[in-house]
This record gives sequence, C-alpha cells and structure tokens, in this order.
Amino acid sequence: MTFEEIEVANCVKILQTGGTLLYPTDTIWGIGCDATRRDSVSQVYRIKARDEDRSFIILLSDPALLSQYVEEVPPMAYDLLASMEDSPLTVIYPKGKNLAENVLGRDGSIAIRIVHNAFCKALLQGFGKPIVSTSANISGEPSPMCFSAISPHIVSAVDHVAVVHEDTIAETKPSRIIKLEADGMFTVVRA
Repeated sequence: MTFEEIEVANCVKILQTGGTLLYPTDTIWGIGCDATRRDSVSQVYRIKARDEDRSFIILLSDPALLSQYVEEVPPMAYDLLASMEDSPLTVIYPKGKNLAENVLGRDGSIAIRIVHNAFCKALLQGFGKPIVSTSANISGEPSPMCFSAISPHIVSAVDHVAVVHEDTIAETKPSRIIKLEADGMFTVVRA
C-alpha cells in the first residue's frame, strides 16, 4: 500500500465511527464527516462555530450516485456536470434524501459536488457514503488555501488530520455554486 492509500484507510475508519476529518479536497482544505449522521454533522457545526440554519456541501465520487441522495435529479444536471468536468462545481438540488437532516437546507435542498481529486475520490469510494465538505475555518474567517493557514483551533478540534498534501497550496478557489430547480432552470449562486 502507498502512503496515500494508508491515509485513505485511516480516514475511512474515522468516518465509520462518526468522527470528523480535516482533509484536502478538490478545492481547498475542508472539515468533513459522514453526511448521513446527524451527530457528526452537528460536531462540524460546533467546530466551525457556524449557525445550524446554514447547510453544508456534500461530496460524491460519481454522478451515478446522485439519485441515491437527491429526490429527483433534473435531467439537465448531468449535462451541466459534464460541461464543468475541469472546474469544481457544486450544484444545489431541490430536495435531498437519505442524508442527515441538519446537512440539508431549510427548504430541504442539498448542495453536492462531484470530486475529481484522486485523494477525495479514493476516500469517498472507500467510505461508500457522502462526506460533508466545508472550508477549514471558523465561520466568517477567510478560507485557508494551504494546511499551514488553518487555525490551530480547527486542527485540534477534529478527530483526525489527513497527512497528505500538507505543503500544497490550493491552485483553485472554492467551487462555483449553481442552484438547480426541478424545472431545469438554474441560478448562479457563486461564480
């Protein structure tokens, strides 16, 4: 096993026990947990000092998994995702399902990003469920672009820090966010 494969296995064990992670995502460093466990999601809210009426993004490894977590996937979603394969894209779907209630928006919507980063993809495939992804900062503070910019409070508050890509500076910014309606209409939330 490579070092990265060992770290994926370590992270999966933490997620399986309901723990929280600090890990590199396909955009910036993030705090994550099992998106199907209410208690784990609540812990991420506490770590970030974030109001629970603001929902989180979840990560999936493949668009084929959308129907497991979205009540009704508008057909245009797949075209939209295919057109943005080279750029991180988060899509807000009208109604989520099979997820912790506190990961959903107040209106029942769910924000999902399909990852292309090899570490994230391996982590998601190894875990077999969606993972919460939120920037590794206290709510309202700037998002860290590299591990060294993460607050010591965040590092000490999570159950496990993924020891991969710590010296890498994110070349991307947080993902573009598009809100997709059931009728196929969409709104750009963050460009």
